[in-house]
Amino acid sequence: MKRIISVIVENEHGALARIVNMFAARGYNITSLTVAPIPNSEFSRMTIMSDGDPKIFEQIVKQLYKLIPVYKVIESDDFIEKEMAMVKFPLKQVKDNLADIDAIARCYNGKISNVNDKHIVVSVVDRPNRIDNFLKAIQAKYNNVEIVRSGVSVIER
Repeated sequence: MKRIISVIVENEHGALARIVNMFAARGYNITSLTVAPIPNSEFSRMTIMSDGDPKIFEQIVKQLYKLIPVYKVIESDDFIEKEMAMVKFPLKQVKDNLADIDAIARCYNGKISNVNDKHIVVSVVDRPNRIDNFLKAIQAKYNNVEIVRSGVSVIER
């Protein structure tokens, strides 16, 4: 079962390591992790996505509240979630198909972000399952060189 939590922590050294170690100590895998400072504050937001047993996850959430740098843990099923992916293609192989690539990207809230003499980079921003679908569609048709995914960012509705 997919679980997402948003953890507000004091922006200090070692906070990320303590939280990740808590997951690792219980054998719980983190499938996506994003961390960024909250503007105009001394806090950062960690967005953690994981798959696994709900009971273990419940224990982890309870223990998160006991950690010193943790200010707040937001558990909700009502998040807006987005992820970004960037895909790099060799320009030689796709230059005749730029319009097709752009059309596919636009279906997933994306666009061609950069073109130089060697590569083209496409970026998309959408829900993680739609990013998966985009990658399947684009990989089935074109030979990509590199894929980078940002990890999930969420905000409560």
